[in-house]
Amino acid sequence: MTARLALRFLAVFALVLGALSAGAYMFVGREYTSLMLPLLGTPEGSAAYAHAMQRVAWTIAAFDLPLLAIVGVASWLLARAAIEPLLAAQQRERAFAADAAHALRSPLATIASVSQAARTDDDAHAQSYGTIAAAAMEASRIVGELLTLARSADERALVKEPIDLAAVVRDTAREFAQIAVDRGVTLDVRAQSAIVEADERRVRELTRNLLSNAVRHARDRIVVEVGHTDAGTELSVANDGDVVAPQDRERIFERFYRGAGRAEGSGLGLSIVRWIAHAHGGTAALRNGEGVTAFVVTFP
Repeated sequence: MTARLALRFLAVFALVLGALSAGAYMFVGREYTSLMLPLLGTPEGSAAYAHAMQRVAWTIAAFDLPLLAIVGVASWLLARAAIEPLLAAQQRERAFAADAAHALRSPLATIASVSQAARTDDDAHAQSYGTIAAAAMEASRIVGELLTLARSADERALVKEPIDLAAVVRDTAREFAQIAVDRGVTLDVRAQSAIVEADERRVRELTRNLLSNAVRHARDRIVVEVGHTDAGTELSVANDGDVVAPQDRERIFERFYRGAGRAEGSGLGLSIVRWIAHAHGGTAALRNGEGVTAFVVTFP
């Protein structure tokens, strides 16, 4: 981030310096032309003019290059000074989210366990205890997802090993087979064997989130594909539900964003998908086709 900002500062300065240098070169060229006009028609005059302008170009370059180096260093220092408070604030935010998540997990687990222990078949409040326990477990799951998102999305958060992405996807898809049948949706898995260096637990989590999202929004059909592309190994989960509006294609990956009229889910599933993809050095994006919404994850 610091390097990108420094390069932007330097690029702006280089454009301005290049324009000024070009203007200076043209100005000196016109002055030399006016001074040497009677001689420019001769071979000697033309050679002298070309030699003089070459010296002007070298002089300008000798001035510009050290200046660019100095400004480059200054740009790096300025960018670092500008970015460091933002990075520190981001780190504090992540630390707070992680601490809050850890602190909430224990009382939520206690609520769930006490509710389950207090529940009996003949208790008039059995259903209420069950509701409390289920709500506590759901809250605990959301806290776990927030704890994941509080971490930096890099390889240090993963336990990577060679896995067959297609086998993992097919196995995970079986968990949703009955859910799809109950909703009247056809689940079509087309997975070619593809070995990737990945964290299997995280890949299963990513696949579950994509399938859960697809099952909620599909009308009749879900197509899951795994294959090779020029960019790497690609996992695509497409459904024939409502197409996502162009302005929402990036927002759906934001935390807690569920879109208009969509009350199901926590709004964290797709954020987790992108987090896992980025941690593996890959990408997660949405591709809209004609009547089809496809979430595509690419592993390098």
